[in-house]
Amino acid sequence: MKKMILSTAVLGLLAFASCKNEAKQTTENANETKTVAVENELATAKATFGVRGNCAMCKSTIEKAAKSVEGVSSANWDVKKKQITIAFNGDKTNEEALHNAIAASGYDTEKSVGSEDAYKELPACCKYDHEMAMSLEE
Repeated sequence: MKKMILSTAVLGLLAFASCKNEAKQTTENANETKTVAVENELATAKATFGVRGNCAMCKSTIEKAAKSVEGVSSANWDVKKKQITIAFNGDKTNEEALHNAIAASGYDTEKSVGSEDAYKELPACCKYDHEMAMSLEE
């Protein structure tokens, strides 16, 4: 009788733990999917390069573009330096893909020219000088 009660208790705990994990996954999936995926990424590489832009709205758009690339775990664009630092999984992406994603959002990088169509759609405050220096020292 004790073995049967113990077996039932163990099975009950396993079932409860299994349901708890499923609920956690559902809750995480209900949040922004990319955020969940980013938390699970292992940053194995880091890139720092210049990106033209003007303001906090530029910062948001540039960082969002960089984070949209699979394997990116963090992106931080410095408004004053006109420079972005990105941590990413080198097995999933590369620096060229990062430049291309940011350029597709309308911003020039050191290696890619921003999409003219995307640039035209940027707010007035984000329309930067295409000759602007990048990777400035403070």
